[in-house]
Amino acid sequence: MKLILLGPPGAGKGTQCKRIIEKYGMAHLSSGDSLRAERAAGSELGKKAQSYMDSGALVPDGLIIEMMIAAIKKAPSGYVLDGFPRTVVQGEGLDAALKKAGERIDAVVNLIVPDEAILLRMTGRRSCPKCGAVYHVENLKPKVVGQCDKGCGPLVQRQDDTPAVVANRLKTYHEQTAAVVGFYAQKGNSIMDIDANRGIDAVTGDIFRKLDALSGCTSGKRCR
Repeated sequence: MKLILLGPPGAGKGTQCKRIIEKYGMAHLSSGDSLRAERAAGSELGKKAQSYMDSGALVPDGLIIEMMIAAIKKAPSGYVLDGFPRTVVQGEGLDAALKKAGERIDAVVNLIVPDEAILLRMTGRRSCPKCGAVYHVENLKPKVVGQCDKGCGPLVQRQDDTPAVVANRLKTYHEQTAAVVGFYAQKGNSIMDIDANRGIDAVTGDIFRKLDALSGCTSGKRCR
């Protein structure tokens, strides 16, 4: 299967992506990971991207898409594009490149969570700057308020989890990435809307049922 996994920040894409690739034996592809891999390898794509980054400019969509296509070619058993494409322009470029390669996206898994729930999830997160453990002021409380359970010391709120930053990320998502779902729906791709404002296992179960139906996999088993 060739999938796109979309959803607002804090919707649980990382968790659900791990479970999808584990069950279906797919590659996990993200633009950030591909960029870092190309740079580390010293490839021509990586060098081109580095030149933009060193000058403080954004890496052009065309170059990002070229990187993603290179990564896709290395994933013959299928893949999940995690949070990519982020804009309709990227979607159009990706779609054209896939069509040229004789491929197309099988489905878009769209995680849906209300903004209010996202704000509570993300602004309530606290992390340990020493060991990296993550807690939540309501849903995953430490044994001692404000202290890491491993004895590392005080917990902190990351800068990108503050209310102002979260609100801005949601605004950007609604203005740019949410439209990608409509783009693929208009092109006739399967759109799997998932209510992600539930427990992790319930969300996973819903995703698996829909992907099993798409792939013909027997429910409850690993599908390689």
